[in-house]
Amino acid sequence: MQSGKLVVVGAGAVGSSIAYAALIRSSARDIVLYDVDGPKVDAQVLDLAHGTQFTGVGSVSGGNDIAVAGGADVVVITAGAKQKPGQSRLDLAGTNAEILRTVLPPLLAVSPDAVYLLVTNPCDVMTVIAQRILGLPSGRVFGSGTLLDTSRLRWLIAQKAGISRSSVHASIVGEHGDTEFPLWTGASIGGVPLKDWELPDGEKPFSPQVLDELTREVANAAYRVIAGKGATNYAIGLSAARIIEAVLRGEDAVLPVSSVLDGPYGMSGVALSLPSVVGTGGVRSVLNVPMDDGERERLARSAAAIQAALDALMLPERGS
Repeated sequence: MQSGKLVVVGAGAVGSSIAYAALIRSSARDIVLYDVDGPKVDAQVLDLAHGTQFTGVGSVSGGNDIAVAGGADVVVITAGAKQKPGQSRLDLAGTNAEILRTVLPPLLAVSPDAVYLLVTNPCDVMTVIAQRILGLPSGRVFGSGTLLDTSRLRWLIAQKAGISRSSVHASIVGEHGDTEFPLWTGASIGGVPLKDWELPDGEKPFSPQVLDELTREVANAAYRVIAGKGATNYAIGLSAARIIEAVLRGEDAVLPVSSVLDGPYGMSGVALSLPSVVGTGGVRSVLNVPMDDGERERLARSAAAIQAALDALMLPERGS
C-alpha cells in the first residue's frame, strides 16, 4: 500500500506494545495512536516518537481526536476492559461489545477503506460483532485469533525438541480461548511428523501424554502471565505487528487468524481461527486443512462456545 498508515486504537498496555513493535519492525510507514484519554495517548506518542531516530518509520503521531485516525490502511482495535486474573476471555464480551458499538462507527467514517484488525478480547466474538457493525466483507474485519497461541506452541515444541523455532510447523486453531486446540495431525519438525521426531539418543519425546501437557500449557499461558504481571502485552504486540506487515506488504502469508466463516467446515456466522491467507485487503481465503475426527469435533465445540456468547449478546440484532 502506498501510504502504509497504521492506526492503533487504545493506548493501554496492549495498544502501546503493538505501536512499539510496529515501530521497531518498521511494520508501517506512519504509526498513529488514538485514545479518548488525551494526556495518556499524548505521553505514549511522545515516548514512541523519541525513538524514531533508531527506526525506519516515517512518523509517529496520535491524540484523542478521531480525525487522527483518518485515511488509515490498517486499524487495530485494542480498546476494551482488561482481563483479570481468573477471568475467561468470554467473560469480557458484554463490556467490550458496548465499547465497539461506540468506537467503530466514527472510525469507519474517517477510514472507510481500511482493514480492521480486532485484538480486543474475546477476540472471536468481537470480530463477529465488529463485522456486523461495520458492514464490511469478512476478510476486511478479522481478529488476531490464535497466532500468538501458535507462537506459544511452537516455542514449547522447540524447547522440548532442542530445535530452532523456525523449523517447527504446528498451529493452534479454534477459539482464542479455553476451547482452542493444536492440529497435531499436520504438526511436524523439518518435515518429520511430530509424533515420529527422535532425539539423538533415539527417544521420541512427543508421546500422547506430552502432547496433552503442551496443549494445557498453551491454553493456560495467558492466565500465567496475567497472574504474574497483570496483562499480556509484549508477545501480542509482536504478533499483531506480524499481521499488519502481511496486510501492508501484500504477503499472502498463511497465518492462523480469526475471520467470520461462511461455509468452511460447514460453519457460518461465527469467527474462529484457521490457517488463512493474509495479504492486501485482509483475509483473502481460509484454508481447508486436514483434520482427524477428534479435531473436527473440537473445532465444532469451539464454534459452539463462540456461538453461545454471540447468542447471549446479539440475539435482538438477528433480524436487523
